[in-house]
Amino acid sequence: MGSTTLLKESGPREVFCGLTSIVWLHRRMPDAFFLVVGSRTCAHLIQSAAGVMIFAEPRFGTAILEERDLAGLADAHEELDRVVNDLLARRPEIRTLFLVGSCPSEVIKLDLARVAERLNGQLQGGVRVLNYSGSGIETTFTQGEDGALKAMVPLMPNSNEAQLLLVGTMANAVEDRLKHLFERLGIPSVSSLPPRQSTDLPSVGPGTRVLLTQPYLTDTARELKDRGAEILQAPFPLGAEGSRLWMEAAAKAFGINGSHVATILEPLMVRAQKALSPYKEQLAGKRIFLMPESQLEIPLARFLHRECGMELVEVGVPYLNRDMMQSELELLPHNTQVMEGQHVEKQLDRVREQRPDLVVCGMGLANPLEAEEIATKWSIELIFSPIHGIDQAADLAELFARPLHRRDLLNNQLLVSV
Repeated sequence: MGSTTLLKESGPREVFCGLTSIVWLHRRMPDAFFLVVGSRTCAHLIQSAAGVMIFAEPRFGTAILEERDLAGLADAHEELDRVVNDLLARRPEIRTLFLVGSCPSEVIKLDLARVAERLNGQLQGGVRVLNYSGSGIETTFTQGEDGALKAMVPLMPNSNEAQLLLVGTMANAVEDRLKHLFERLGIPSVSSLPPRQSTDLPSVGPGTRVLLTQPYLTDTARELKDRGAEILQAPFPLGAEGSRLWMEAAAKAFGINGSHVATILEPLMVRAQKALSPYKEQLAGKRIFLMPESQLEIPLARFLHRECGMELVEVGVPYLNRDMMQSELELLPHNTQVMEGQHVEKQLDRVREQRPDLVVCGMGLANPLEAEEIATKWSIELIFSPIHGIDQAADLAELFARPLHRRDLLNNQLLVSV
């Protein structure tokens, strides 16, 4: 970590808000419902991000704060109670209701924690009501998941059982594959947070070892640690190398013989390297600039440099938890510039000065950069893609090779037309 240049800047930011995380959380837990307490702008954002088909009823909605609510002329608590009661009467399958705070609800100081407490008393256990903030005032878009999982931790039952807990939302098929590998390694008890049913919460206690699957779960990790769990230090499971080190950390914590671990994982590594080879040919030597958006930037930078041969111009990150990122920072090349926070105008100036081959950024910045003939990759696409684990390393690399391939095709077309 001492060889990495850690810098910090502040100023205007360009990120999605934490409400966006509802889009993947509601798919994970089909018996849960996410009710945003916000404005029509919040509703449009979630609907646009989700791309929900018109014949599919989603498991999220918005309790609209009207002008009278925002001006303090109406009792927002009464209106919210009415909306919740109507929702539960229409959707009896809901077992957990998340009240999600937004910028408007926080501006008018609507105390959703008190609302949740009151509703829990009224519903008497028929439906659990939790709350968290998805406001974009001070957070980036992935922190919404951190808030949701943190709200679930107090409800997890106590247990002293020796077990492995995977924390963070992944694609179901990817999670099933990882659990199968852990069983082959000799770890019989493996559970997940969030669970696939919101009421089927895993237990936690002094015997629980936690592997974080996502690097943005700082508050959830702290809550689990307070419940007695041990947070294992490891790189995150992005790319073949990171995934192998991540699984080896769990095996070591459970005292599993290293030679047995190698027997299980080495064939997967060989297959991953072979699958990565064509993408490495496309990416090696290319220069990449990662702007702060998803909190995945440091693990991605490690993967792209070490396994794909890319050169790191700058690695931006919305916020930096050095303890959580220690294993990742140690694997970055000497003098990598890691920038915590953002002054978007200054970062764009550095992008224009450096002219990297690829910029990873938010959707709002991508089109302007593309107009300046700088290839981009949307950060949010990485959240919705199944990219975790050794088996997914080539798929992850392909996501970065694709915009460069598109740029080459466009340039060739321009040459032909001229």
